[in-house]
Order: sequence, then structure tokens, then C-alpha cells
Amino acid sequence: MTDLSDPAPSELAAPSDPAALSDLSDLFDLSTERLSLHLLTVEEGRRIVDVAPGEQDVWAEDFPMQDDRDGVKGFLGAAEAGHDAGPFGCYRIDRAAPDGAAIGTIGFYGPPDEQGQVMFGYGLVPGARGSGYATEALAALVAFCRSHDGVRTMVADTEAGNTASQRVLDKTGFALVKEEGDMCFYRLDATAG
Repeated sequence: MTDLSDPAPSELAAPSDPAALSDLSDLFDLSTERLSLHLLTVEEGRRIVDVAPGEQDVWAEDFPMQDDRDGVKGFLGAAEAGHDAGPFGCYRIDRAAPDGAAIGTIGFYGPPDEQGQVMFGYGLVPGARGSGYATEALAALVAFCRSHDGVRTMVADTEAGNTASQRVLDKTGFALVKEEGDMCFYRLDATAG
């Protein structure tokens, strides 16, 4: 796994230069036993939003889902406005075997805020659910956050009826802190565990 605690976001190339960001994105890729989390470039994000895979892309049959496209749109909007999220951007979740296919996305709503808080979002295609991939991917980002001095708190939310997502958050150490309407809100202290 790459040590991502060294480069400060201000030291990274501005997202308005997709070629420069493309050169840097591989520096922030994370690997787990069964997955590769690839930090998206602007160009890769556009292909996902447009559902237009390039010849180098290997996508699962039902990738990208609408939730993937919505999350990537947020990343692209910030990048196009000149906001450099550095390693706190959007990652494509690629299954390592048997095919290396993209099976979902996971990422941050942006870099840590003034209080050191980051928020996660994630999703998998239906064919990849139930295999522990979401838990494995989220655990990798939690570990990254724990190694980064700027992160003090991690948060996520899910619909009350999404018990699978709630299990993912529970398994990665998040605690349910509030239920409001049809939403559940979770929190994890970066120094816990």
C-alpha cells in the first residue's frame, strides 16, 4: 500500500490539468487482498458518468450504476471548479480476480474539513454484493484515513432500510450516532481501534 500521508493536497497537480492528474492518480491507488482501489482521473470520471468505457476499461456488466455516476459527478464538479481533493477523491473498485473488472466506486465527499472530518460514499454493482467487497474497500480507506494527520473523524450515512450498508459500517468500526427520518448516521474516530 502506498503511504499517502506525505504529499499535502496543495502539493498535488490541479485537477484542471487532466494529464497531470492522470500521472499522479496511480500514486494513490490502494490494494487489498482481493481489490484494487484506483483514484479516478477527470478523464476516467467522465467515461463513468457518460457510461462510455475506453478500450483500456474493464467493467462488470452492470457497472456503472446510477449511484456510481452520481458520486463521480460530484467529484467532477469539484475538480472542474478547481478544487484539488488529492487522495480524498473518488476511487473505482476493481476486483483483482478473476477479471480485474470495475465493480463499484468508493470515495470521499472531499478532503478533511476544518474539524478534520471526512465523509464516505460507496456502492457496488448487484453482482458483486454479498462477498465482503464493500467492507474490504471501506476498511482500506479507513486505514488510509488513520495514517493521515489531517483526519480526525470519519462519517457516513445510509438509508434506514439499507441493512447491507449498515453491516458494512458496523464491520469497519463505525458507530450509529443518530437516526433521523429514513436515514442512519454513522461516525468513527480516526484514533479509535
